[in-house]
Amino acid sequence: MSVYKSIMQGLNEAVDYQQGKIKARKTKLTIKPIDSFNTDDIKQIRQRTGLSQVIFAGSLGVSPKTVEAWENGRNKPDGASSRLLEIVRDDPAFIKRFQVEAG
Repeated sequence: MSVYKSIMQGLNEAVDYQQGKIKARKTKLTIKPIDSFNTDDIKQIRQRTGLSQVIFAGSLGVSPKTVEAWENGRNKPDGASSRLLEIVRDDPAFIKRFQVEAG
């Protein structure tokens, strides 16, 4: 199917749905709230990966000083950093997919 035909089909279906001629498939999603982490949680997550603060920080896309601050309680991760920590906590091998061998 050409791009034009695909777009036209989608637009026609949208009009038909709006007019009540067809039913649309609906999917309801709920986003799980982001967990919060204390200093011990963060250190434990990092240690389970077997990584130093520097390598762990690079893998998360934050500075080593940031990880150090999290682990020492001077700062707390939020937003995307907390979600990444959640993912790594649940699957420590996840972070290894983004590492490359130096050499």
